[in-house]
Amino acid sequence: MICQQCGKRPATVHMTKIVNGQKSERHLCEICANESGELQFVPGAFSFPNLLGSFFSGEAAPGVPQVQTLRCPTCGLTYQQFTQVSRFGCPNCYQAFDPVLDPMLRRIHGSTTHTGKVPRRGGGKLRVRRELEHLKEQLQEKVRLEQFEEAARLRDQIRALEQQLGG
Repeated sequence: MICQQCGKRPATVHMTKIVNGQKSERHLCEICANESGELQFVPGAFSFPNLLGSFFSGEAAPGVPQVQTLRCPTCGLTYQQFTQVSRFGCPNCYQAFDPVLDPMLRRIHGSTTHTGKVPRRGGGKLRVRRELEHLKEQLQEKVRLEQFEEAARLRDQIRALEQQLGG
């Protein structure tokens, strides 16, 4: 695609603007995009490692060693190198960088445990187990809040699911 403004260079910047429900699209080259003033385009400023590096940076939590000193004893990868390449060097890096991985994963994913999806076929028991875990958590919360009628209903659901698993 050729730049819509100059008609000379390839369009590498694609802008979509919606104003009062009206959608307009422009396809510009880097130079015309900078000249338009609507977008400050800096060549090479966006890269995947830079994006992920922004998630990895930050202050260490109390009691966590300084990230600059972390190094994998097996492959020698430093934390600084990890933030640049966004890839571990070996399986032991997970243990070496463990003090900073939990906070980082919480920031990126919102959790440190992978739940994944349950396949529709053959995942029936796993689905029931997850439902059981969820109901047990709800039961504890209802008991804590002294909502005993609701807790009894949840208890009965849990028993029915446990019988379903057992049978």
